Amino acid sequence: MAKNYFMDEVSVLKQVIQEASRVREYSSSEIAELVDQKLTERIQWAKVNNSELYWYYQNLSFKEKGTLRYTITESVEGLGILGKIITDPQITEVMINGYDTIFVEKDGKLMRLEEHFENNEDLIRIVQRFVSSMDRTVDASNPIVDARLKDGSRVHVVFPPVALNGATVTIRRFSKEPMTIERLLSHGSITAEAADFLEKIVVSRHNVFVCGGTGSGKTTFLNALSNFIQPWERVITIEDSAELQIKNIPNLVRMETKKANSKETKEITIRDLIKASLRMRPDRIIVGEVRGEEALDMLQAMNTGHDGSLSTGHANSPEGMLSRLETMVLTGSADLPLEAVRQQIGSAVDYLVHLSRLRDFSRRCMEITEVVGYEDRRIRLNPIYKFEEDEYSTLNKVSGRLKRTGNPVLNQEKFILAGIYEYLEGQDGKGR
Repeated sequence: MAKNYFMDEVSVLKQVIQEASRVREYSSSEIAELVDQKLTERIQWAKVNNSELYWYYQNLSFKEKGTLRYTITESVEGLGILGKIITDPQITEVMINGYDTIFVEKDGKLMRLEEHFENNEDLIRIVQRFVSSMDRTVDASNPIVDARLKDGSRVHVVFPPVALNGATVTIRRFSKEPMTIERLLSHGSITAEAADFLEKIVVSRHNVFVCGGTGSGKTTFLNALSNFIQPWERVITIEDSAELQIKNIPNLVRMETKKANSKETKEITIRDLIKASLRMRPDRIIVGEVRGEEALDMLQAMNTGHDGSLSTGHANSPEGMLSRLETMVLTGSADLPLEAVRQQIGSAVDYLVHLSRLRDFSRRCMEITEVVGYEDRRIRLNPIYKFEEDEYSTLNKVSGRLKRTGNPVLNQEKFILAGIYEYLEGQDGKGR
């Protein structure tokens, strides 16, 4: 009952305020004062008329009254329910499927909110205001928009007539604190032994692809790996939408793609940025995600002296990542023979790290595998670590750990150049 009162009051007061004033001419503080004034008048009316509404107000806590005021103010001048959602630090993902259906992700679990927008027009107005704040435009003639918030959160909007449910908004939010290996260890996403191995891979400048499905934590994991890069290196990051939070590199250049707009501004693609980065004297190139014909440029960069490059890609297994790389390269260069493509991949990529989001919503590192090279018309893989469930796993809870397979590390050259000898077969860890 209280929830219905809450939404009714937001709707009524919003209408009263908009009818009583030209709100666009007011500052934010003046609108807040107006909200307080109208709210006080409505409480007084309820008291004089002995309305049940007065009982509702009397039983509101101080926090609930503040939430009511904030929601009304946001509805009048801001983003309404959307504004409230995106300021909640516990919400990691937002899915709006039309004005009356809102899902959010909290603690890795999806839940549907009781709150909703007033109608389609209200949702469209708020989303257009939201998108315009990111220097983008969305309407029927331009119904699909990708953008990002100042905090790096990724925003994807689809408008009617493409979206049949009404305006559809998906927001992927990121922690304000950069992810570290220590935090991944605390979450149980990886073991200390595997983390030590990954550190040595990055320090010794191996080329690494992090792969996994949607929501498996690829960008987060890439952030954690970047902490192992030495602070004196020059790093160039390339992303569709800037999400990486690399903090320990003073000589850091960040680049982001740019869509063509109505003013006929030229589109700048991932492929353009990779080519540009090669002229910027990078020690390492980090591409947020390879998803198209730029895969060939990334592989060529890895093969031409830019060791230690990192990237991510969508795939459900290490083998699937190799297959996707083949497909992406052939998309941009169909005249290349498949054997040549596989040779490029086999010589460019050193390690694949596979992540997954499991049935209990936990995100785990499932496999770290070495790319041995191209032999007998195929790319050979050598799994070094694999995740194994144990007897404590249930349908609702996954229990297990990333275990060393016992396979020796076959390609030793980069480790030796970095002064790391412990993975040499028959050695005692000191090169003897």
